[in-house]
Amino acid sequence: MKQLLKLEELMMFALGIYLFDQLEYAWWWFLVLVLAPDIGMLGYLFGNKVGALAYNLFHHKGLAVLIYLVGSYTGLATCQLVGVILFSHASMDRILGYGLKYDQGFKYTHLGEIGNNNG
Repeated sequence: MKQLLKLEELMMFALGIYLFDQLEYAWWWFLVLVLAPDIGMLGYLFGNKVGALAYNLFHHKGLAVLIYLVGSYTGLATCQLVGVILFSHASMDRILGYGLKYDQGFKYTHLGEIGNNNG
């Protein structure tokens, strides 16, 4: 099951790349920005609860899709770019086993404990 979920995330990452290709930005923008959502980890400087909230805000696919759709509706390419980057980054993280965070700490995610290979 774990491999099937990773494959699903890989397909969503590919969708993000496809959507980025539909925008009029040079490819180097994708490479530069795809790690930008990890800025949400700075929330952990203020404790686990704020950290989880900040991290999850930058890694929530529903929010990413909403931002992209608002950009599509309004014609704001920058808004579409933000949505694609957030979506792609979240998929990439989930391929690597980094899920949405719980308040207990960074390593506790909806995909299981980071570093725990039991499962």
